[in-house]
Amino acid sequence: MTWTLTSETGRLTDVLLCRPDHYRWIPTNAIARATLAAGRPMDRAALAAEYAELEDALRGAGVACHYLTPDPGLPYQVYTRDSSQVAPGGPVLTMLAMPQRRGEVAGVLDFYGWPMWKAAVRGTLEGGDIHLIRPGLAAVGCSGGRTSAEGAEEFAGWLRELGWEVAVVPFDDHFLHLDVIFSMAAPGLALVCPDALPDDFLSWLGARQIRTIPVGYRAAMADMACNVLALGQGRVLSPRHSRETNARLRAEGLTVLDPELRLFAHGGGSAHCLTMPLNRDAD
Repeated sequence: MTWTLTSETGRLTDVLLCRPDHYRWIPTNAIARATLAAGRPMDRAALAAEYAELEDALRGAGVACHYLTPDPGLPYQVYTRDSSQVAPGGPVLTMLAMPQRRGEVAGVLDFYGWPMWKAAVRGTLEGGDIHLIRPGLAAVGCSGGRTSAEGAEEFAGWLRELGWEVAVVPFDDHFLHLDVIFSMAAPGLALVCPDALPDDFLSWLGARQIRTIPVGYRAAMADMACNVLALGQGRVLSPRHSRETNARLRAEGLTVLDPELRLFAHGGGSAHCLTMPLNRDAD
C-alpha cells in the first residue's frame, strides 16, 4: 500500500499505532523527567485500559488501525508520530535524535517497506515537529533538540519542490516537539501555546486565515492539551483530562472524543504523539 497525506484535518481513514506492551517512562524529555522525579507509579493495567480507550475511539470514528510490532528494547515506540511521516509524495523515514529511540527504524521499515518516498539524511527530523496544516501549507518545528535546522530545512525543501509554502518554526527544546505547543484541531483552527511560539509564526498563521485557541503553559506541558488528533468531519480526539481545552473545542461546534490518556501524557505524549495518520480524505 502506498500511503499519502496532504493535511492534518481531512477525514482520517487509516492510522499507524504501536501497542504499549513495553512502554515505560524514560528521561528523554522535560515532562518525563518531572514524572520520574515525582516518583509517580506506573499502573500497567490502567495503561492498557487507556490505550484500549484510544483504540476504541479511533475505531468508533471509522478509522482503520494498523500496527508496528512492539520491541522490548524500545519503550517509546508507542509514540508513532515521530519515527515516520506520511507526506504528499508518500512515507518519509525520519531521523530520530535520541539514541534510545533510533532502533524504531526497523519496525518502520518492516511496515512501509522500501523504498520510501524520502529519507532524512541531514541532521535530525521527527514527526512530532511536522504539521501539514492544509494542502499546500505546512509548518516544521525546529528546536535543535529533536529536529535540527538541517533536518527541518531538508523536509521543507521536499514540500517546496511540490509547490507548498512551508514555515520553519524555531522554539525552545524544553517543549520537546512542536505538537506540544501547536496542533490543528479542524480546518482553519489550531490550538497554540502563545508563550512558547514566536510572534511571527502566530502572525503567519493569522495571515493565512488559521484561527487559534490559546492554551496556557501548564496545560500544554502537564496535560498535553495542545496535543490533539483531528479526525475530520467536525471531530477531534483530545485527552479527557484536558477539560478546559475540550470545552473550548466543543464551543467551536466540534465533537470531542476524549479517551483517558493521563499516563501517556506523563511520558511526554498524548493523542497526536500516539498516532501517525496514514491516509485522510480531502478536506
